[in-house]
Amino acid sequence: ISATPAVTPAATIAITVVGSVNLDLVARGSRLPLPGETVTGATFARHPGGKGANQALAAQRLGAAVRLIAAVGRDSAADEAMTLLHSGGVDLQHCWHDDRQPTGVALVSVATGGENQIMVAPGANACLTPPRLPDDLGASVICQLEVPLETVCAVAARQPEFLCLNLAPAQPLPHATLATASLIVVNETEAAFFGTELDHCPGLIATTHGARGATLHQHGCQIATALPPTVAVLDTTGAGDAFVAALTLALLEGQPADVALHFACAAGAFATTRHGAQPALPTRREVLELLGRP
Repeated sequence: ISATPAVTPAATIAITVVGSVNLDLVARGSRLPLPGETVTGATFARHPGGKGANQALAAQRLGAAVRLIAAVGRDSAADEAMTLLHSGGVDLQHCWHDDRQPTGVALVSVATGGENQIMVAPGANACLTPPRLPDDLGASVICQLEVPLETVCAVAARQPEFLCLNLAPAQPLPHATLATASLIVVNETEAAFFGTELDHCPGLIATTHGARGATLHQHGCQIATALPPTVAVLDTTGAGDAFVAALTLALLEGQPADVALHFACAAGAFATTRHGAQPALPTRREVLELLGRP
């Protein structure tokens, strides 16, 4: 399917992200270790991360007005993890500091070529329980599964006008929660975990396939497919989060399904061209330039 890239929107879209904030501790080496193996010679860096924070910053950079609802520890890691959110203009008034738990940490290993492995210690993210949700979530909400599932279910029960559920990491959710989503985003592993259950959800189902692009289904039928632009891949860590934010925003702007999917694939592809999750997230202009629309 060929599609015209998304254009600059006429009005700013407001999005609330309910999700995780982590500090990413990243080791880059020639290859990923096998089980029980130690690989040496890596380099080390620290980057702000967490799927909630990544998606919030991604949507903000792409042109949305974003509010993040999250939990961090009362520690120096929180300041480090939220640096780019602060400078990027994300509304953080509903991010709170827990006195009992540290800020979440992700241990990330990245091999030459961009393949990665990630292990997360949730810390304060596990304290983002339903009572911490504000009364008004807004009309459009993005959730992932790096916060308590009861919180995700509570968000869905509010029935926002548009709810995007990024089912990562894959965990069982009540079908009633899945059925509330306007958009569900999964990768191939997550799609296999949920299986045919997603075919019975009324919303759009986006499945990402890495360098092979993405598909969009509804009621079990494919309605759009897209390939990402060819790029030099350095690090795939934040690509999925850029995709989620871009697809949500494009659909909220009223972009046709195929156009929105191409825009999201381009945003995800661009995020692989720089190191780190949040440092790699593109602006709208960068995505449009990658699509050949400067």
